Amino acid sequence: MTKVFGIGFQKTGTTTLGRMLNRLGYRTAGYHQFRDMAKKTDLEWSELRARALALASEYDAAKDTPWPLLYRELDEAFPGSKFIHVVRDRDSWIRSVVRDFGRSHNALHSVIYGVPHPEGHEDIWLARYDRHNADVEAYFSDRQDDYLKVRLEDGLSYTQICRFLGVPIVEEATPMANTRRRKELKSLWWRLKQKITQVFRAGRH
Repeated sequence: MTKVFGIGFQKTGTTTLGRMLNRLGYRTAGYHQFRDMAKKTDLEWSELRARALALASEYDAAKDTPWPLLYRELDEAFPGSKFIHVVRDRDSWIRSVVRDFGRSHNALHSVIYGVPHPEGHEDIWLARYDRHNADVEAYFSDRQDDYLKVRLEDGLSYTQICRFLGVPIVEEATPMANTRRRKELKSLWWRLKQKITQVFRAGRH
């Protein structure tokens, strides 16, 4: 199976793309495989890179942080792969990352953006986002067979993705993921789960 890599930055429909790829039969890696690194104080790019390249051999596809930063390495390591680059209006993107990440520290973000959180560093995050998108477009400028750019505002569709990948078209609606309401419910669930866990542990002592 030809490998597929989503190389659009976080908050550009990565969860939706992952669900679509899973529906098409691709085993898809994402941020989850790196979550344990988020709280590290000494995370290096080389460590992220090594883990990602090892995981890429085990999975059919990948998307979300930190995969977009590795498009050159993935292209070299897995010739013939397909790359899907979803972009989003920069103002909409920065509002989304600030709303979701705020001032929460994340070691992966420190490696990628040079600062651990977007709130208060919006210009730095936007500059990194813009540079990534420009670099990706330049790198794949003559690779239309391998590279698909999609504007999130135009929507992701199975027809578009399937034609690019050369697989049978799935006649289904796009699986919308991570809507604002869904995020609020997920956040509420995790806070409730943590509270229940704390109460349970306190009751055992």
